[in-house]
Amino acid sequence: MNEFHGHMGNVDDEFLFQRIYDWKTLKRIWSYFSPYKSLVLASLLILPFIAVLQLSQPYIIKLAIDENIVKKNLKGFNLLALLFLGSLVGQYLLTFLQQYILQLAGQKIIQDLRIQLFSHLQRMPYSFFDKNSVGSLVTRVTNDVESLSEMFTAGVAGFAGDFFILLGIVAIMLTMNVKLALVTFTIVPLLAIIAIIFRTKSRDANRLIRVKLSNLNSFLNENITGIETVKLFNREKKNIKEFQRINDEYRIPNIRSVYYDAILYAFVELIGAIAVALIIWFGGGQIVRQTITFGALVAFIEYVDKFFRPIRDLSTKYAIMQQAMASSERIFNLLDEKEEVYAPEPSSSPQTASVMDGEGKLKNLQGEIIFRDVYFSYNPGDYILKDVSFKINPGEKIAIVGATGGGKSTIIKLLSRFYDIDRGEVLIDGTDIRGLDKSWLRTQISVVLQDVFLFSGDIMSNIRLGKNSITDEEVIEASKLVNAHRFISNLPDGYYETVRERGQNLSTGERQLLSFARALVFKPKVLVLDEATSSVDTITETLIQDALFKLTEGRTSIIIAHRLSTIQRVDRIIVLHKGMVRETGTHKELLNLRGIYYKLYQLQYKYHLEESSIL
Repeated sequence: MNEFHGHMGNVDDEFLFQRIYDWKTLKRIWSYFSPYKSLVLASLLILPFIAVLQLSQPYIIKLAIDENIVKKNLKGFNLLALLFLGSLVGQYLLTFLQQYILQLAGQKIIQDLRIQLFSHLQRMPYSFFDKNSVGSLVTRVTNDVESLSEMFTAGVAGFAGDFFILLGIVAIMLTMNVKLALVTFTIVPLLAIIAIIFRTKSRDANRLIRVKLSNLNSFLNENITGIETVKLFNREKKNIKEFQRINDEYRIPNIRSVYYDAILYAFVELIGAIAVALIIWFGGGQIVRQTITFGALVAFIEYVDKFFRPIRDLSTKYAIMQQAMASSERIFNLLDEKEEVYAPEPSSSPQTASVMDGEGKLKNLQGEIIFRDVYFSYNPGDYILKDVSFKINPGEKIAIVGATGGGKSTIIKLLSRFYDIDRGEVLIDGTDIRGLDKSWLRTQISVVLQDVFLFSGDIMSNIRLGKNSITDEEVIEASKLVNAHRFISNLPDGYYETVRERGQNLSTGERQLLSFARALVFKPKVLVLDEATSSVDTITETLIQDALFKLTEGRTSIIIAHRLSTIQRVDRIIVLHKGMVRETGTHKELLNLRGIYYKLYQLQYKYHLEESSIL
């Protein structure tokens, strides 16, 4: 069960309206280049040589026209042709080398960023995942990071290369003919104005694209994960319609972005054509007046084409940069989220200092658990637990029962410090758990949940969960104790049988038995069974009951169950009702009390009688 009754809003919508100045974002992006500065620098150093080779080509054409074709003199013509061919081959070879080095640096940077994001997510508090959808987080680690990769490879290199080319073209054109160059440059301010206008519109569209993509991924994740429920309740058509709606919401900002890019591209094409027309008009007059050669005019037209080619590509590069900036905002907003603090909080209690080792760990954990006047709410003021107090002695087996939403599972989350209480105290061996290291605390508590999660891999790794100090023999022994060994041994590869995603190749009961083995192999001081037998059939449940109660000997055990038949042998039963402890006692004592527990037992007893009569 999950008593979380309210999400804290859509974090994606908050990201949409946040604004980070471009210079600040770019500065932060640049920090990821630092480990690979040598590769990036080598890539950038090649760009001037590419620019020189590219800019030499129109000038070679000018020389060929003025010195050979116009004068009908073929002397040196073959040499110019070889120079032109050599500049082309050299340009493409250097471009290949420059792109390879830049891509290599870019992939290393993206790898580092993706690892940082994943590591950050692993250290986020439990409450963070209540507020953020899986699809949204996956989008940040995949699509948003890929957008930054495109910026590193296409955007950065493209803008740097264009800078050298444009700088060279301006210098050459001014050297060749100042008047003709100035005529060409008269239209540049108009381009700048258009770029500024489209900058804001394109940026907003790309922000919205990233948000809608997160929504799309969230919907996909939810429906693929819940495909069994979808088919059982014939929701295919309804889900298709819902997907069409979400897909339309994603399509609209994409079309808007394409619209802006298309206008910018078309406008640059128009300006480029006007520039060529101006050169032909003005340059033609200069040819008539013999103030410029025909070769120089052809070279000018070539240079103008090369001048506007990167500007024409600007819409594509600009779209990449805008998507990357929008993605980087979302990535950095995620990275700025505060990670969970595992270190213990300072404690002034002299008793605490005497039983701890200085690192937030108890020297000799016994397993006594005390909840004292505990209040807790997921949403401020809406208390799930109210004035909850109880004590569990070391090695004692207690059960917590109550209606759905009464706060049973919340108690376990508070004990593991997935959340911190609003008021009161939670003590282990007399020490406030806020003074304990969270990592150490969680290693002392094994929790078996109703919804078992298995990772892709094999059965052995799913029981051991990466703790290499646990031997194969210990895994097998734990599996035998919970009667999982028999079905595991019957599998083709035994303990090394492949487990598919979420354990879909195993039955619900088999997955539950594996979770028992997983909990027990870690030898915890505190064992928690949260509705752990609800998914196990009656025969399997009978098999594991004796093993479970033997294993609970010597360790504090908390059993949360709806089936009251599974908890009659515990030492005490705590009855929660509407977030408050209403009754405490043994099974017999609570029945004699004829209160809430008695009513629950009567309802279940009556249900089982009716079920038996039907059968």
